[in-house]
Amino acid sequence: MKLNKTELSWILYDVANSAFILIVTATIPIYFRSLASDAGVADHTISAWFGGATSTAVIILAFLSPILGAIADYKGMKKKMFLGFLGVGILGALTMTIMQDWLAFLFLFVLARIGYSACNIFYDSMLVDVAEDDRMDMLSSLGYAYGYIGSTIPFIIGIVIIFTKPLGISTTMATQISFVITVIWWALLSVPLLKNVKQKYYLPPIENVVKTSFTRVFKTLAKIRQDKRMFYFIVGYFFYIDGVYTIISMATTYGGEVGIESTLMIVALLLTQIIAFPFAILAGMLAKKYGPIRLIKIYILIYIFIAIFGFQLDKAWEFWFLAVMVALAQGGVQSLSRSYFGKIVPKNESNEYFGFFDIFGKFADFFGPLILTAAALIFQSSRYGILALIILFIIGYWMVDKVHKIDIENAR
Repeated sequence: MKLNKTELSWILYDVANSAFILIVTATIPIYFRSLASDAGVADHTISAWFGGATSTAVIILAFLSPILGAIADYKGMKKKMFLGFLGVGILGALTMTIMQDWLAFLFLFVLARIGYSACNIFYDSMLVDVAEDDRMDMLSSLGYAYGYIGSTIPFIIGIVIIFTKPLGISTTMATQISFVITVIWWALLSVPLLKNVKQKYYLPPIENVVKTSFTRVFKTLAKIRQDKRMFYFIVGYFFYIDGVYTIISMATTYGGEVGIESTLMIVALLLTQIIAFPFAILAGMLAKKYGPIRLIKIYILIYIFIAIFGFQLDKAWEFWFLAVMVALAQGGVQSLSRSYFGKIVPKNESNEYFGFFDIFGKFADFFGPLILTAAALIFQSSRYGILALIILFIIGYWMVDKVHKIDIENAR
């Protein structure tokens, strides 16, 4: 698939922000665990605090997402709002790197997550501005694919610095430098999108944008409810992406809790990014032949297996095995969910609809870590939280299957 400048610029932002989310998944939980342990916080309590912080960031954005999306639908607003939240995310992440107090670190982590997540509302909705429907599956898959492989560049540089500690610097300082490198990468690779991607679909500018946007949110909710295909899909997405995001965000925290050595976890997660690259591209190719919904159902089944296997995980090789299994499904389920939704929404209101897409995803990202947090506090272990994710995947599969049946009926 030959890419034009606009499509390439859009993909590069996936490379940019994936670097940040990789350290959120891999090194930030380990660094936070070290900070909190030095302050005398118990292991299971650390998992609870980190899960709670992730949930806090998510629920704040979940409430704001539809309003932000509705405002961004008006001419000239999308990139302005994207740039504003990009600044919030980068400032929060940079400030976070110098904090030694574990609570202050956690607060700034929440701020950085809010900026990162808000940017994704506008970025995801830009898919309709840069690609026609017949190119969306492949372009969305390429975004995730190059995001996976590209994000490993600053990550590997950071890991080398942490392991070698050049000029006699401490492990703490080496980790902080690795964070700074990632944030700079995030900022620099955002420039092509800001420069080259234009808002192709929009609503004409009006007065009282914020007030009108609140009104539109309730009208859009009613439209989603009346459209069975969209309603079933977005509800199903809520459940299955809950499990996906929880596994992504809590992998190293859970691995640390069950005794997996930090270095092995980091290398395994790096392997996940590398393996996910070709499989994300493959997802786009297969979607053209078999359709995105059929593939999403297969990926959900893979995640049910992952949750079952993860319940008994206590060996390094098992963590590596699960990392590979996640790599097979992660890029496909995320990219095809994004592109399928992009095809079924009204183009000139795509931001608002993606705001609801995001709110369902973010409430899911809130609920999953909350399950693990509750399990850590009640059972003194997160294992039963991992097992509970199966229920979410089953419900998600059921709703997506309803969407599949509607698509088959419409095709007749």
